[in-house]
Amino acid sequence: MKLYSPDNSELMDISALERDGSQLLIKGTAFGAMPITAQLRPSEARAALKLVDFKIVIFLIRLLFRRESKND
Repeated sequence: MKLYSPDNSELMDISALERDGSQLLIKGTAFGAMPITAQLRPSEARAALKLVDFKIVIFLIRLLFRRESKND
């Protein structure tokens, strides 16, 4: 999975999600070169869920079925 900036440059390429006890490890490369392993702790996962409302959930579900367009 890749994350992009608004100018379509690659910010992060996520290559793996792994469980480590009560944390989630996110492994990948940042800016195409720097290896990175980030930890998502339970309290931060709960904080992330507070950012998601019903409209975002519907958007994410619809996003799964959209085709990639060149101007996105």
